[in-house]
Amino acid sequence: MTDHWHHETDLLVLGSGAGGLGAAVVGAQEGLRVLVLEKTEWLGGTTAYSAGTAWIPGHRHQPDPAADTEAARQYLDALIQDRAPRALREKYLAHGPKVLDYLEKQLGVGFRHSRTVVDYHPEIPGYGVGRALEPHTFDGRRLGRTHFARIRRPVLEFALFRGTLMVRRAEADELLGIFRGSARGIGVALRLGLRWAGDRAAGRPRGTRLTMGNALVAHLYHQLLRRRGEVWFTARTTELITDHTGRVVGAAVSHRGRAVRVTARRGVVLATGGFPADAALRAAHLPTPTPQFTPAAESATGDSLALARAVGGASGAPHDDNALWFPSSIGRRRDGSTAVFPHIWDRGRPGIIAVDAAGRRFTDESVSYHRFVRAMYTGHIRTPSIPAWLVTDSHTLARYGLGMVRPHTLGPFLKRHISSGYLRTGRTLQDLAAITGIDARGLAATVADSNRAAYKGAEDPFGKGESPYGRQYGDPDHIPNVNLGPIEKGPFYAIEVVPTPLATSLGLRTNTDAQVLGDDDVPVPGLYACGNDAHSMAASEYPGPGCQIGSALVFGYLAARHAARSGGEKEPV
Repeated sequence: MTDHWHHETDLLVLGSGAGGLGAAVVGAQEGLRVLVLEKTEWLGGTTAYSAGTAWIPGHRHQPDPAADTEAARQYLDALIQDRAPRALREKYLAHGPKVLDYLEKQLGVGFRHSRTVVDYHPEIPGYGVGRALEPHTFDGRRLGRTHFARIRRPVLEFALFRGTLMVRRAEADELLGIFRGSARGIGVALRLGLRWAGDRAAGRPRGTRLTMGNALVAHLYHQLLRRRGEVWFTARTTELITDHTGRVVGAAVSHRGRAVRVTARRGVVLATGGFPADAALRAAHLPTPTPQFTPAAESATGDSLALARAVGGASGAPHDDNALWFPSSIGRRRDGSTAVFPHIWDRGRPGIIAVDAAGRRFTDESVSYHRFVRAMYTGHIRTPSIPAWLVTDSHTLARYGLGMVRPHTLGPFLKRHISSGYLRTGRTLQDLAAITGIDARGLAATVADSNRAAYKGAEDPFGKGESPYGRQYGDPDHIPNVNLGPIEKGPFYAIEVVPTPLATSLGLRTNTDAQVLGDDDVPVPGLYACGNDAHSMAASEYPGPGCQIGSALVFGYLAARHAARSGGEKEPV
């Protein structure tokens, strides 16, 4: 460090994902001077990699918001039970729609209603459809070149043209229609392609039409800048500072070679993303076999947990596996970097099964990604299912793709995936078993059973094709069952998948105003936590798509509103 420096603000926010930026924008809207600290060069954390979806029961776009809220209460009570304080989810339900309206009407951060998206546990009474909301697309040109360049890029494999063209998931499905001669798909391709080409011709490193998590981050950043909020990049917090009463009044920060003391008159919000990217914390708190990879941002290393504990903050009680999960395949990109590819939707396609080392299936492949990984861990107790193998044939691979292998991949590009070891192949099922180490007899028997069920369209031992959640990710044109298809046309293919934590649910204990609590249940004055730095309001359960971002936005809002009120009185429900 070359010198010491002092900076003053009202609200100091650590982290720039949905929770951090959300809290910062709300604080700025409420009249506070706001400073966001981001320890990397890029804005958005794991949110920038995500779909950007927010799960908000009872929002105003639902046909009957009050009935939806009551059904969600029943659903969450049955799912979570007593593993997380009921008061937190009640606050979430009460304020979710208010936060959504606040973001849309006062801040201009809008969302699109995902009307057909089903919650992750449709077997539980009170599950819903349409509780998820997708952020509106954002025109990155509104940020200017310098600020636009700060938005963390999406996962390379979830965008086109080597990660330079982002599309909504609905648009991706429409683009696939090109291979069927769809006029709509061709129209979408022309519209998106011309916009992208214009951006590249203007010298921009990627397309400026942002979707999903990139769009949400950019929307929030834009609104923060409009309200004179500040963001410091490559700023690492080394200590939280307290006064003689124990109140958190700022932080010691390492920024651009300086040791900076930042005074925060109204409080500090912790929103650094939990600890999915920290190997030591994964080994200490996650199940075995310990996951070695994560699709989360590399910055999510649990920094805030230690900072808070040093000033009296307490961690929540461990529950189950302390994480939320993706099954991911691990590949190598052309530049030598590691790709952690989350298998979110492809597992539900007809003609794809997941098997363990014995060649046996262990779950309905079309369940949510979180439930799929839990089934991997449960199955592993009896038969090795970590890693598991996604198995398919040449017809299905060409039609739907699998993992990093996109639909209708041409031969030379397919060979690249094979030569790298990412995609395993065999002329026969026996050949495939020999290459992967899967039991050959078990695999042959499983494929035969799966094929019989596929032709009947029923009698799948795991009920694949019966769940409304799974059916939404099948092929609506495939009959008689959108999720079941035969595996019979060689060559055959397999991809290895492993558990990867997309987030951690073990965090700092908080109250309904997002204040960090001590071991005595008394708030640490001036200290707040939201997002994955806070202990999850759903314990380690995953109610529906976007519940993490929804919770981060709601409790970030509550933290900022509480900090903005002098005297710190409770926010009325």
